[in-house]
This record gives sequence, C-alpha cells and structure tokens, in this order.
Amino acid sequence: MTAAEGRAHHYDAVVVIATYRRPEYVSTCLEHLQQQTVSPRRIVVVDASPDDLTRHVVEDFTGVEYRRNDLGLGTLAASRAIGANGATEGVIAFIDDDAYAEPAWLERLLAAYDAPDVGAVGGRARNGVVGEEYEGVDRIGRFLPNGRLTGNFGADPGRTIDADHMLGANMSVRTDVLRAFGGIHDYYPGTCLREDSDLALRVRRSGYRVRFAPDAVVLHVAGDYPRGTRFDLRYRFYGARNHILLLTTTLGWTDRHVGRYLGSVIASTTRLAFSGLSAWPTNSGANAKLRGVAGGLARAGADSLGTLVGIVAALRPHDRAARVRNCEPPGGEA
Repeated sequence: MTAAEGRAHHYDAVVVIATYRRPEYVSTCLEHLQQQTVSPRRIVVVDASPDDLTRHVVEDFTGVEYRRNDLGLGTLAASRAIGANGATEGVIAFIDDDAYAEPAWLERLLAAYDAPDVGAVGGRARNGVVGEEYEGVDRIGRFLPNGRLTGNFGADPGRTIDADHMLGANMSVRTDVLRAFGGIHDYYPGTCLREDSDLALRVRRSGYRVRFAPDAVVLHVAGDYPRGTRFDLRYRFYGARNHILLLTTTLGWTDRHVGRYLGSVIASTTRLAFSGLSAWPTNSGANAKLRGVAGGLARAGADSLGTLVGIVAALRPHDRAARVRNCEPPGGEA
C-alpha cells in the first residue's frame, strides 16, 4: 500500500460515470481517472445513448466496464443505479462525464469517511468562474427551513464541513448505507434536477452525516444539454417539477418543509410576475419594458406550471430506477 492509499482511509471505491451522447467528454474523464493518487478498484461507464460511440471510447481503456441504460434520455438517476448494481466496494463515487477529476480527487473523498456516521461525501466543482471559491462559502449545500436548497459547490471553506446535500457531478456514498435505504431512486425526468439531492437527503434521514470535502476537486466544464440550455424555461420547469417530488418522496407530504416550500413558490412567482412592471417608470424603450414584463411572466409561469405538474406526479410517483435497481449488473467489461 502506498502512503497516499494509507491516508485515504480503509475504504476502496468504484467510480460510476453516467453519460448520454458525450463520447469525447467520457474519454477525457477517463483519462483523468487514470491519473488518481488512489486508484479506484473499478470504473463503470453507464451509457444511455442511442448509438455505440461511447462504447467504442470505453474499449480504448483497459479495465473499464461498460453498461447500458436502455431507458434512454432523461434517466440519469437510473444510470447511477445501474452503475451501483453489484458493488462490493465500500464506497460508490459518482462523477459526471463532463467533470474532470484532479489527481487527489478520490483520495480526498475517501479520506473524508473518517467517522462511522459519515454516510456520504461530496466534493468541490470548479467552473472556471473568477471568485467562485468565495461565493456562498458560508452557505454550501444547505437545506433551508422553507424547503429550498443552496448550491455554492464551487466555494472553498478551507476544510471539510457538514452539508445537507451534494452536487451529482462530484459525490459519493457508503455502499452499505445506500443499500440500507433501498438504493437510488429516479423520480426526476427532463433535466434530471434533484436526483443528487434525493440521495443526500435519504442518507441524512437514515441518521448519517453528509460531508463536503473542498479538496476533492473536479473541473466541471458543463457540456451541452441534449435538449435546451442551462437555466432556460425548460430547466426552470423541471427544477420546480422535480423539487416538489424531492420533498414529498424523501420527507412525506406532512413534513413542514413541503407547506413552507409551496408558500415560498406562491410568493416568488408573484414577485416574478410583476417584476417587469418596475421598468415602466424608467427611460427604457417600450420594447425593452415589454420584454421585461414578458420575461417575468414566463419565468413565473414555468415555476408555477412545474410545481403544479410536480404535485400531480407526486400523488403517484413513478420510480424509473425500480426496473434496474438491485438487478444483475447488465453488460460487461469492454
């Protein structure tokens, strides 16, 4: 055992990469994983693409296992569940295909499992934004009393801290803890927002801590979305839709966060709907004023409709990972 491996605690890990039509990103991600100071016992690529381009990329890397997710686009959590199937390692680490791990990434993740009550560990994601290491440094991965979440996963508090949830691009979970609460769930279609928070909240409800290790770093280059763009109206719609699913499926309808969240949605959408009106007293042209009003109404509409659709879906939630969770691992070594 090397000195680095000794420092990384006594756990070994499998690294799971979920992907959809990003073969060039997968190649770069795998190149970075080959340079780790502590090597994963296994690497599993789970591909939901409708073609074989990613399979061919994986074939160029020795010892990387290729698995299929035939559920296709918008089933990221199901891909993670497929990758976790059959894991015998102590820790399952998840990294996005467009997240490139620094050499000590896995070593630092494993080192944060330094107490038996640590059930999951997330790491820092650099986005190449100036000053991001300071942005929200005191509000990293928080679950707020009103049911909303803070992000700030590019911030660096200078030490490992407790958090409430993690970023899916860079997160890990203790294998026995994951199995204890039934594995990964997938209630989150579209942009797949909140599937990572689902995992973390279930860890916490099982009595374990979630930790944020800022020295377990990836560069998150944010590859193109298969449909739409980040933070467009579709993104907002699914963010709202999936958030109410997150709260009701992990906490239950009677939890106080659910009612507080719905109240905050009403307040925020009302503000958005009227936000453009404040432009009328200014010297802006009529077209600019109209665009401001239309933009506020569109954002409020996406949030309201997404929440309404999410409430209906939450009455009979459909877990798409149920078909693949805890099944025999599909595929095989490439």
